[in-house]
Amino acid sequence: MTEVTAFMLVKTTPEWLSLTIEQRVESFETEVLPAIKSKVKGVRSRFYDTEFYSARVTDVWVWEADDHHSYQLLIEALRETPFWDRYFEIVDLLVGVENAYATNYGLDTYASIDV
Repeated sequence: MTEVTAFMLVKTTPEWLSLTIEQRVESFETEVLPAIKSKVKGVRSRFYDTEFYSARVTDVWVWEADDHHSYQLLIEALRETPFWDRYFEIVDLLVGVENAYATNYGLDTYASIDV
């Protein structure tokens, strides 16, 4: 069950863009992923390209964490890698709990729909 969802709005940096595609993949696999995997459990991510539609944000990473502590460990792990502010500028973090209002008030969810 996902407790915390974070929408990480990022913008690629000139340093990241100067790398070849192969170098980007290698860097992510050798510098970023090991840091996450060694310090974090219970976190999943999805990645969305947005540079086609936004000049302010080039990508959105959606992080889902089983709990707040796992999310905090994720951020700490990312901050210790070139991901944070070298390869990507972190433009904004939008963190929320899905349907928290419904849980807090004992309601069925009505704003989340699947038609």
